[in-house]
Amino acid sequence: MTDQPDRTRIDKWLWAARFYKTRALAAAAVEGGKAQVNGERVKPAKPLKAGDALIVRNGPFEWDITVLALSERRGPAAEAAKLYRESEESRKAREDKAALIKAERHSGPVYVKGRPTKKARRQIIRFQRADD
Repeated sequence: MTDQPDRTRIDKWLWAARFYKTRALAAAAVEGGKAQVNGERVKPAKPLKAGDALIVRNGPFEWDITVLALSERRGPAAEAAKLYRESEESRKAREDKAALIKAERHSGPVYVKGRPTKKARRQIIRFQRADD
């Protein structure tokens, strides 16, 4: 990161900052409107510079970040985290959304695939007779 470029393509930066696993996924996300620079929808070749405000959506989560540094190479996660600063409101909203998703996942019914076994069928019959 010592010889930083002045500008970097947004798809390369999103890949280097580890928002997307591949550069192709990053380019597809930008094309689909999942990334906005300074509140505007952009193309994957849009040059990004330090200080730009960026909104990135990936699945149910949304990051509201400010670009601090540029990089065209994908490095370790600790190095990627130094490329941007996320707002506190964005971080709080993302953590709340993750907690909600986790709570909903555990509260839903558990369905077993396929036909019930002989033992399970007998338990179902006993349960149904107990209601009568």
